[in-house]
Amino acid sequence: MMQTSKSQGLTRRAFAAALALTGPSTRLLAQDEGAPPREPPEILPFQQTPAFIRKESPTKVQPFPMTAVRLAPGPFQDAQQWNRGVLHRLPVDRLVHNFRANAGLASSADPLGGWEKPDCELRGHFTGHFLSACALMYASTGDQNIKAKGDAIVAELAKCQARLAGGYLSAFPLEFFDRLYARKQVWAPFYTIHKIMAGMLDMYQHCGNRQALEVLQGMANWTGKWSAPISAGHMQNVLNTEYGGMNEVLYNLTAATGEEQYARTGDRFTKNWFFNPLALRRDELRGLHVNTHIPQVIGAARRYELSSDMRFHDVADYFWYDVTTARAYVTGGTSNNEAWLMEPRRLAAEWKRHVNTAECCCAYNMLKLTRHLYGWTADPRYFDYYERTLLNHRLGAIHPESGATIYYLSLAPGAWKTFNTDYDSFWCCTGTGVEEFSKLNDSIYFHDSDGLYVNLFIPSDLDWAEKRLKIRQRTRFPDEQITTILVSTPEPLRLKMHLRVPHWLISGGSVKVNGKTIEAFPDPGSYLTISRVWSDGDRVEMLLPMQLHVEPMPDDPSLQAILYGPVVLAGNLGARGLTGQMIVGPMGPQLKEHPIDVPGFRTAQKSLDAWIKPADDRPLTFRTAEQTQDVTLTPFNRIFEQRYSVYWNVS
Repeated sequence: MMQTSKSQGLTRRAFAAALALTGPSTRLLAQDEGAPPREPPEILPFQQTPAFIRKESPTKVQPFPMTAVRLAPGPFQDAQQWNRGVLHRLPVDRLVHNFRANAGLASSADPLGGWEKPDCELRGHFTGHFLSACALMYASTGDQNIKAKGDAIVAELAKCQARLAGGYLSAFPLEFFDRLYARKQVWAPFYTIHKIMAGMLDMYQHCGNRQALEVLQGMANWTGKWSAPISAGHMQNVLNTEYGGMNEVLYNLTAATGEEQYARTGDRFTKNWFFNPLALRRDELRGLHVNTHIPQVIGAARRYELSSDMRFHDVADYFWYDVTTARAYVTGGTSNNEAWLMEPRRLAAEWKRHVNTAECCCAYNMLKLTRHLYGWTADPRYFDYYERTLLNHRLGAIHPESGATIYYLSLAPGAWKTFNTDYDSFWCCTGTGVEEFSKLNDSIYFHDSDGLYVNLFIPSDLDWAEKRLKIRQRTRFPDEQITTILVSTPEPLRLKMHLRVPHWLISGGSVKVNGKTIEAFPDPGSYLTISRVWSDGDRVEMLLPMQLHVEPMPDDPSLQAILYGPVVLAGNLGARGLTGQMIVGPMGPQLKEHPIDVPGFRTAQKSLDAWIKPADDRPLTFRTAEQTQDVTLTPFNRIFEQRYSVYWNVS
């Protein structure tokens, strides 16, 4: 049996202690009809006074606006530019075609395919994602052409809304909501409405588009009128149909406008049978569709931030802990065939049953949730998960040059990555993909009133206008194990700089300021804080030595993934049997139809270095030694159009 490193233990077993999680909460939400009898309090209503919204935010740190951060050359800027090409290629007239048809307006555009076909019940969802992506990309790069494209879509959709009347706006008819109310089969109409509303909010907040706000308020008013007459019990039944993040976008609209009616409508989208066990710190997630529920928890986090209602804090806090420690794979991804199929910490049992692991929407939304929880505490260990997921799952899910993205990021042995087509896919993960790769600069730096927090080692430039401080971070991490921060300020400035010391940093980390080594260095999973008067030209160098380590499945220690620092390594198994049709178009790899044999490993060595050796001079590339079939190990996020394995049978 191979010995595991200490850093793996933090990932699986010590997060509870690391994040100082408390015991079970006694706070409950209103009880769902038909559930086991309890006597919880009713949901506290939003107060009908302007004083409702907290004057003091519960957050300890805040992210910088994306306009203040720019990516510098490196893999994240590459991904941003590949995605930028996608946004430029998609035409406005095709994106609004279904909306115009539903509103009775003429359109000569060719309809899009896949989940945007004119007969697909989810049609219109991607246009909402696209609006968000345009707004986020404009904030990230200043691309005026992309802003203009987003503005044009808003203008066209406003015409459709005016034609439909009552504030309703969709690419499908109102009859879908009649079916939803009657509890007849319908594919998630509020899910799609949420994407459009969120896109409008992003266009308002990041692009200053007032028309987008007007359209959004019309949609929110329509939602309030539709849901208001429905009894609480029947509304809980309605919520059993996926509704995306309707609660979140309505809470965000209240925050943006100060109009509390939207937050009260948001409360109508509180699914009590799902939230109550989480508030009691109980995992009752087995059998649930994963990406139906993560956005609802993001809404709970937003509810807490606006209202101070600790029940919603407890829901988000426990859910995040449970998913990241008991239901996440080594890449940070979660789900299997879009669901949680087993009890917690039964990952191996679940993994062995299906090929389609780790739906990309789930990783996208878990990163959104992580940002909220980090903001409440500034605990750097949230960014251990964030970095792992961003670096391995998200950066590994965009195809070089084309910008195409993935639905299922399969971790099955012998699998390969499959990507969307340009005009005939438009899966949910295509939508979250164009959003994700438009905002890669949004979490590198955070701040409080007198301190800067450096959480990610990504080449980038920060302009902190209020402090008249500019930061340049230059690094080839993880190819090189060092990052350099250069300070620019017109006059000396006293400031605390908090540098994240990641949990995977087993030993040997150090920091130099202007060439002089700081004697003390904190434990992994913390911050190194430098408090000093900074001068123009100051230079900080942080050494981040990486080592090989393994992470086994929690329920089968013989199934192991190999990492180098935060980088998940995969075995490159070649392109045997793969064709273009198997790579572009399918939602996941058809591994049962095209299997291969995948080797296992045997070793009597406790040290990984004894049988996994650096390969040539290529960074982050290794080769096994003295195995029946030796394998080259490379970063999972760099394997494309090849078969691979991430988990290995090790004996």
